[in-house]
Amino acid sequence: MLLIDNDTVKRVLTMRECIEAQERAFAGTLTGASVSRPRIDMFVPCNREDGYYRWGSVEGASDGVLAVRLKSDIMTWPQGPDGTRTETKYCIAPGTYCGLVLLFSTQDGAPLAIINDGYLQHMRVGASAGIGTRLLARADAHAVGMIGSGGMARSVLEALVEVRDIKTVRVYSRVAANRDAFASEMTDRLQVAVEPVASARAAVQGADILATCTDSMYPVIEGGWIEQGMHVVNIGPHDLGPDAVARMDVVVRQGVDALPIPEDGVYRKGVGHSHGAFVAGSPEQQARLPKSSPKRVAQSSGPLYADVISGKAPGRTNDDQITQYRPVGNWGLQFSSVGAVVYRRAKERGLGRALPIEWFLQDIKN
Repeated sequence: MLLIDNDTVKRVLTMRECIEAQERAFAGTLTGASVSRPRIDMFVPCNREDGYYRWGSVEGASDGVLAVRLKSDIMTWPQGPDGTRTETKYCIAPGTYCGLVLLFSTQDGAPLAIINDGYLQHMRVGASAGIGTRLLARADAHAVGMIGSGGMARSVLEALVEVRDIKTVRVYSRVAANRDAFASEMTDRLQVAVEPVASARAAVQGADILATCTDSMYPVIEGGWIEQGMHVVNIGPHDLGPDAVARMDVVVRQGVDALPIPEDGVYRKGVGHSHGAFVAGSPEQQARLPKSSPKRVAQSSGPLYADVISGKAPGRTNDDQITQYRPVGNWGLQFSSVGAVVYRRAKERGLGRALPIEWFLQDIKN
């Protein structure tokens, strides 16, 4: 049994392995070798009048490993001077977070590892963007328009460079210092010319691949900005408004992305960035929770990734089509597949902190 921290994950996990592991797991849904369930969140009132406690969990099994990813957050939704809102989170105090991935063997049930989810989380999201880009972007896609300059944007760009010959990147985020720092760091790290720009429109113009990685509660892309032949991946669930969604010619989904539960009682859809949540609290307390953006629309359904790779459904069929890969769904498989890589690499290299397995076993039947 290993305890694996973020530094160890960073040492053993490459973006290429991260992409390939997820692709194998997603392909396994065709044969029944892989299985997962969508993320479910639970909201409970906390001692902040402007916030809520959120618990999130998701599960998946592939390649002999089952993963449970757990999140424990205090959520707030601050409003900016222009009326827009973002979603922020922390555990105990701003700047600290609690997210864990628990791994179990599907061969004998043994607990295998507890992994801090921070670096793994960024890598698995970036790899998802890379999978969609490898599947749908034009072969001659060289220019990226990036909206957002945080940790997710870094891993997404790393994945895009892994699957396409990226030569230029324009990045926009609201804080100039952040986008300048992103451009400098990623130019050095990836040996690709990254230019900070002063508007989202400037970042999008002329891009072959558009990637949005924001925590905004409102759309950040206008439909009229999207150009023919562009491939779009939106990590932020609110980043695309209805006019942008309407521009898509080909939409491929990763997997199941919503629970088939009616939106009544304590279950809600679209609380902040949560796709599905069970909500506690009095009506007055629940009023703290943000409603979905009035401009957010349900994105049109499309074939699954597995359908496209198996030939059951087409992906891009010409260079003028606007394509979109929806990275929501199959999250459990992302954590099982990538978690398995991390666990095996750490064990091979003698990394991680060994924990006595008897701490996690008992002789009382549950």
